[in-house]
Amino acid sequence: MVRLLVALDDDLSQAQAQIEAIEDMVETAEGAEAFLLHVFDDNPEGASVSQVEAVRETKDRLEAAGVTVELLESSGDPAEETLKHAEQYDADQICVGGRKRSPAGKALFGSVTQDVILGTDRPVLVCGSTAE
Repeated sequence: MVRLLVALDDDLSQAQAQIEAIEDMVETAEGAEAFLLHVFDDNPEGASVSQVEAVRETKDRLEAAGVTVELLESSGDPAEETLKHAEQYDADQICVGGRKRSPAGKALFGSVTQDVILGTDRPVLVCGSTAE
């Protein structure tokens, strides 16, 4: 059984790319378990992970593909929380969505994806986004 930590933000097209990559992967696996993590940066209204459209879509599609899904939520730095949860849930692989940014944009604003890749010895699957 493969255990995946799937870090999701609010971007539905990124989530769809992640879903497609995972669906392809689990076709050849003997069972899969996905931990869907959404990290809230600011959540004064107390929203739940199940209220995030990208998370709901990912959950529904992966369950339809036979993947066991558990929803996780956290607050704080997305990269740190992703790495912490990957360790806590002993993920075999981390799946993140990537954004196109210029080198200057990465230097100014940082990159969650880059921080995750550099912060773990686990394999990291980086997915772009699907065409709307």
